[in-house]
Amino acid sequence: MDVRDPSVTAAPASTPVLSTPTITPGHDADAVAARDLPFAAGGTLAPGAPVGISDELKVAPGWKMVRENVAGASQYAKADGCVVAARVSTGQAPLVRGGDRESTVALFQYLDATIQSSYLTTATLQWGGTPDTPGKNVEVLALEQTAPGGRSTAVLARVFGTAGSSAYVSVSCPDAATLGSARHDVVRYLPLVPPSA
Repeated sequence: MDVRDPSVTAAPASTPVLSTPTITPGHDADAVAARDLPFAAGGTLAPGAPVGISDELKVAPGWKMVRENVAGASQYAKADGCVVAARVSTGQAPLVRGGDRESTVALFQYLDATIQSSYLTTATLQWGGTPDTPGKNVEVLALEQTAPGGRSTAVLARVFGTAGSSAYVSVSCPDAATLGSARHDVVRYLPLVPPSA
């Protein structure tokens, strides 16, 4: 039997209201790893999940590892005089300037204030995969320099703003010809590794 107290005002009928989700939707790491990562797609990475870098250059013909993961950096040397240094850094939020391209320019300028954005060109590294089964492509910015009568160098870098990390690879060789060969090896044996989470 429904007996109501006549002195109590009935509660008004409530209208359902959608609430804002309090759980971040799951990040599909496999989907991100399965497609190219141009600068514009940097936001598809999971916040705070750093990008990695392979160390397979140590098994490439003619190369050997000189330093392994010292303060986050590894160094490789080739019999022809080429040297490669590869580093992944986290905590890169202070460098973030809008998109990943602008943030990467900021990284170069942090390393050397005289670098202008016009000095940088777009290049690609492998995005996942192995030397025998290449992955997709990831866009990076490259700075190439040849000292008169000196070494030829190339620096390839990318800031992943959403992930809060950066990847930096420098290649230094006796001349332009050996630099071209070394860059080919870098693309094949030092792919950037997509976050697994």
